Amino acid sequence: MNGTIMSGCQGKPEPKPIDKKCPNCGEEIEIWTIDTEAVCPNCGFKIYNDTLNCVQWCKYAKECVGETMYNIMMRIAANQKEESKIA
Repeated sequence: MNGTIMSGCQGKPEPKPIDKKCPNCGEEIEIWTIDTEAVCPNCGFKIYNDTLNCVQWCKYAKECVGETMYNIMMRIAANQKEESKIA
């Protein structure tokens, strides 16, 4: 697993696999609910976990995933919110 949320997470999530399609080549990518990112085994495209619930509300999120990943995930969340307004 790449970019795993720290083991001391206050929410103690139960890890579950999620299958996503690579937006670059269409290959199936397995990403776990505790992963922040995964890489396509076919083309190397990096995807980010879009189940951002805890990062959006948890006061430990920045400490848990790190400031850089926190900022990335919050930008993704903001983009998704904007896109949902357009659709």
